[in-house]
Amino acid sequence: MASSGSGLTFKLHPLVIVNISDHYTRVKSQMNPPSLSCSAASPCALSNGADAPDSTDPSTSPPAPRVFGCVVGVQRGRTVEIFNSFELLYDPKTHSLDRTFLEKKQELYKKVFPHFYILGWYSTGSDALESDMHIHKALMDINESPVYVLLNPSINHAQKDLPVTIYESELHVIEGIPQLIFVRSSYTIETVEAERISVDHVAHLKPSDGGSAATQLAAHLAGIHSAIKMLNSRIRILHSYLLAMQNGDIPLENSLLRQVSSLIRRLPVTESGKFQDDFLMEYNDTMLITYLAMSTNCSR
Repeated sequence: MASSGSGLTFKLHPLVIVNISDHYTRVKSQMNPPSLSCSAASPCALSNGADAPDSTDPSTSPPAPRVFGCVVGVQRGRTVEIFNSFELLYDPKTHSLDRTFLEKKQELYKKVFPHFYILGWYSTGSDALESDMHIHKALMDINESPVYVLLNPSINHAQKDLPVTIYESELHVIEGIPQLIFVRSSYTIETVEAERISVDHVAHLKPSDGGSAATQLAAHLAGIHSAIKMLNSRIRILHSYLLAMQNGDIPLENSLLRQVSSLIRRLPVTESGKFQDDFLMEYNDTMLITYLAMSTNCSR
């Protein structure tokens, strides 16, 4: 597939990828709901269609679902930044798009984010299909040059890049007939502080080895301990540097002192009475929740 020559720069936020993945997971779970399988030799067990035995005929399993939605963001000059997304009601069999639902969602988004516009749409799959051009053209009355974000839900452990592709549409003359085709576009991942915290939290919800809740807690506490240890070492370095400057061992630098003063103001004031009260209140709440969790676990 050809590469785009539009010269646009695309910035994709992680929230979009999380939304698409969540949309696909929910739809797939609804297509393959858990069911109880019973037999005379074994008790009833909870099973899922995705975890069927190898003896099941693969031809009877339903195909992987495709989900559809819109991507929203802003365009500043030649830079397109995709911030968020929402779902669409689209029937791939009849290629019909629920315009009423789309207009309602667009109206709600404009009330909350007046600077966000519909930049294009998203779907799931391994590659762009010819039928995808139907929904692409249907959105051209909202955005004359929509972008197409495609997420590949198939797991490939050998692949190091994100399974996300961004397509643009270009008009090419094929066999004397002008046709719109999809062309790949490069992109970069752009994050803000809130997204980095959220993505890190999601990534550490459950270890990859399927560890227990105790393992997750131990990993979380180990991360906090490492962060506090690093902060302590940096503060000690600054303290030693300031002592050396005060004793005249190194020359005085006012610009550096201003930076150190600004950094120190960001640290919490641990000696104030309000901090102690807030700290003890949060500590007691945490301990109470821990005791309740232990009591609930022991009563099972």
